[in-house]
Amino acid sequence: MSGRPDSDTDPESADSEAAAGQDGSDDPAGTEEDARRARWTATGTGAALTLAGLAAALLRLTRSAPALVPAAYAGGAALCAAATVLGSRGRTRRALWLLIAGVMVMALGDQFD
Repeated sequence: MSGRPDSDTDPESADSEAAAGQDGSDDPAGTEEDARRARWTATGTGAALTLAGLAAALLRLTRSAPALVPAAYAGGAALCAAATVLGSRGRTRRALWLLIAGVMVMALGDQFD
């Protein structure tokens, strides 16, 4: 009863090692570049939406609109500014959700106009 020397391996660990090799993340330079691109995208989008929300709040403030409208735009801009900070620190998933929430708050303010 002689077995092969590699027959002692646990089938579960062999399967997990095989699955780890198949995920395609063997290139660490590619994942770093993707992460950098995601940070820049979240930061740039957050900054653009922040500026747009502040501009809309100022425009609505000068016109005869209910006070809730510029407040909603300013609140949405604040959420987008927080998303900008999170995006620059690498928390891109949370930044995306804050960007979505900020745009939704701005859209809600637009409905009151």
